[in-house]
Amino acid sequence: MADEMEILNKLENLKELRAKTLQLEKVKSRLKQEFELTENEEHCLEEYKQEMELLLQEKMAHVEELRLIHADINLMETTIKQAEDERNKALEATKRLYEEYRPLKDEVDSLRAMIGLIKLPDLQEEEEKLTPEYFEKQNVEWQTETVESTLPQSLAMAAAAAQQIQVPRNKNERQAFRQQPPPMKACLSCHQQIHRNAPICPLCKAKSRSRNPKKPKRKLDE
Repeated sequence: MADEMEILNKLENLKELRAKTLQLEKVKSRLKQEFELTENEEHCLEEYKQEMELLLQEKMAHVEELRLIHADINLMETTIKQAEDERNKALEATKRLYEEYRPLKDEVDSLRAMIGLIKLPDLQEEEEKLTPEYFEKQNVEWQTETVESTLPQSLAMAAAAAQQIQVPRNKNERQAFRQQPPPMKACLSCHQQIHRNAPICPLCKAKSRSRNPKKPKRKLDE
């Protein structure tokens, strides 16, 4: 009787051991899966941080380029204004001399006619544009050009924001920013080079696949 009880106890212990061993293996398997997942996500996180750093560098390059373009626009606007002022001064002087020239030529032609000489050639024969209509036309164009052109609001706001960011500016860096190629990657379908952040290939219209595809869900332990 005692032997039977001992055997039964051993069987119960074996049954419990088997159950605990199965539970241990399940926990161990899940532990390894979670550890691998942690390591994979850590690796992905490092890649994402590197990607973010590259994007920030690219953003700064575009911000600096926009600031330089805005500075060039300001310089060109000043140059155009100065050229308009010089043109207008020259136009006024030309008009004044033309008004002085016309009656003087008429007087000279009259004096030449009195002594039997032919008239002098008209100024228009030497300068075809020098007619009264020329000055009327120039005056209209001058009034039109006095309307100050402005940048589109979106560009003006972006340029103003760019000016607030302090970025080193010298000749070498300026050339480097303007010559910096956009970040590219190879399309996995047509293998052509496309922009790194393009969600769809513009050439073959295939969706750009992620370097870290979504992991399938693990089946729940029963």
